[in-house]
Amino acid sequence: MKLSWKTFLLWSLPILVVSFFLWQGFLAPTTSELNTNIASSRMTYGRFLEYLDMGWVKRVDMYDNNHTAIIEAVGPELGNRVQKIRVELPASAPELVTKLRKANIDLDAHPTRNTSALWNLLGNLLFPLFLIGGLALLFRRSNGGAGGPGQAMSFGKSKALFQMEAKTGVIFDDVAGINEAKEEFEEVVTFLKQPECFTAVGAKIPKGVLLVGPPGTGKTLLAKAIAGEANVPFFSISGSEFVEMFVGVGASRVRDLFKKAKENAPCIVFIDEIDAVGRQRGTGIGGGNDEREQTLNQLLTEMDGFEGNTGIIVIAATNRADILDSALLRPGRFDRQVSVEVPDFKGRLAILQVHARNKKIDSFVSLDTIARRTPGFSGADLANLLNEAAILTARRRKLSITLNEIDSSIDRVVAGMEGTPLVDSKSKRLIAYHEIGHAVVGTLLQDHDPVQKVTLIPRGQARGLTWFTPSEDPSLISRSQILCKIMGALGGRAAEEVVFGDAEVTTGASNDLQQVTSMARQMVTRFGMSNIGPLSLESEESNPFLGRGMANTSDYSDEIAIKIDQQIQYIVRECHQKAVNIIRENRVVIDRLVDLLIEKETIDGGEFRQIINEYTPVPNKQFSVN
Repeated sequence: MKLSWKTFLLWSLPILVVSFFLWQGFLAPTTSELNTNIASSRMTYGRFLEYLDMGWVKRVDMYDNNHTAIIEAVGPELGNRVQKIRVELPASAPELVTKLRKANIDLDAHPTRNTSALWNLLGNLLFPLFLIGGLALLFRRSNGGAGGPGQAMSFGKSKALFQMEAKTGVIFDDVAGINEAKEEFEEVVTFLKQPECFTAVGAKIPKGVLLVGPPGTGKTLLAKAIAGEANVPFFSISGSEFVEMFVGVGASRVRDLFKKAKENAPCIVFIDEIDAVGRQRGTGIGGGNDEREQTLNQLLTEMDGFEGNTGIIVIAATNRADILDSALLRPGRFDRQVSVEVPDFKGRLAILQVHARNKKIDSFVSLDTIARRTPGFSGADLANLLNEAAILTARRRKLSITLNEIDSSIDRVVAGMEGTPLVDSKSKRLIAYHEIGHAVVGTLLQDHDPVQKVTLIPRGQARGLTWFTPSEDPSLISRSQILCKIMGALGGRAAEEVVFGDAEVTTGASNDLQQVTSMARQMVTRFGMSNIGPLSLESEESNPFLGRGMANTSDYSDEIAIKIDQQIQYIVRECHQKAVNIIRENRVVIDRLVDLLIEKETIDGGEFRQIINEYTPVPNKQFSVN
């Protein structure tokens, strides 16, 4: 029977503490007959001498090395009854014993029984004995008890979670928004269930499948679904569990993992966050890591070494495929790389339908509308969105989730918690003009994203927000779209300049200016959208092992650098001037919108465009939100 740590500490600590105090001699008892010989009263030494002279003292018992006496006296003051009285004797009274003998008083001296030496000896023995016993118990525990394999011997054993019949509670029907990846793995499941369908035509089962994609897109969820569908043994482990402080432990765990997998083939081995162990060898500041590199070498050998692993499929997930070792990515180890990207509109709708199964959503809420309003959301973001809406519904004591809770949850996920509304003051009016400036410029530009809503309710660090609905595919953006985005971002600053003057311009546009500068620089140095020509002067690729920005070096001359700065200034200056012109031409409608925004604090996109359309035609855009 093994003793748990809690039980060991519960029993050993009090014993060790008690034995320590015994060792110090604090608990050594002092037994004396003085404690059993109880006196009825006390008397001073002078009064005792008077009783002695009057012949009232009949007996004297001396204790505590003649420092204390218990006398038996009889006298009129004592009611002519024998009483025991305690007397504290002085340190030096040599004549007292002589005087007692002359008076023929019955005298008895009781020496003190000193047992402290015995207890000191026991204390000195007990503490080392308990210490040795505790060490013996720990040593026995480290060896796993009598005859059992110990933890020291199992230090290099794999920590993989093993399930003979993986009941993860997740199947392919529970995974939505990544149909292409599901098709790949449905084929892997068929390999495991009916291998003869493929071996009949000479096909071999893939040895490894690597899931690559941003965080929250469903890579781990997909692996759980594979385990739930295949009904084969499933080994699940994280890449960080291989690597230890001691060199060679990770490699030993890899060997042990694949040994168990061979004994249970066909099976699936899932390694989550494989970048923790599969990083490129010999890289990084100060060189590589011996333990990680040995672990990776062993993993490479097990996946495609001298001995084949028939029936073992390794599935790994990572969002840092750029740092993985090239030997790990080659066919024969990871034959397939499956990209799990952020879902499109149909994918988001399917994900929302999955997560809405166990939630009470009002019949007026359309999941189609939510999917259109959440471009760029991953599966984890959408799950969190509905969960936040459900929490907000319970907080407001409603019976079902309405569109108001959905709107508030989207705002919270994107921008942060809702702050305290601003008071009606000059600051509130200035922020209103700033946000209306963004919205008006973005609305009146043909290639800008449509306005979803404008609000003065603070969220996160922002005092006010203008929400735009981005396009479905942000990977392909034209030059005119980038210029419109720059003008829209400068709309707030332009409104401050036109309405309040240059002297009253605030720092509220600092984040806007950072975005503007970044977009203009990318146009010049990466996209070839300037007078310098179609040149890519700066690369997005950098060495991930040198840290962000440390490996960015200029591949152009100082003359080109001056031209880059001039082109960036020219683009920003031109866009700023156009934004100022739009603000000046629409000052009347801007003032009306500001008054309405201060009154309502939030204006949705439909109402906003309707008001502007009364003064100037709004360009016909493909609005994703009604």
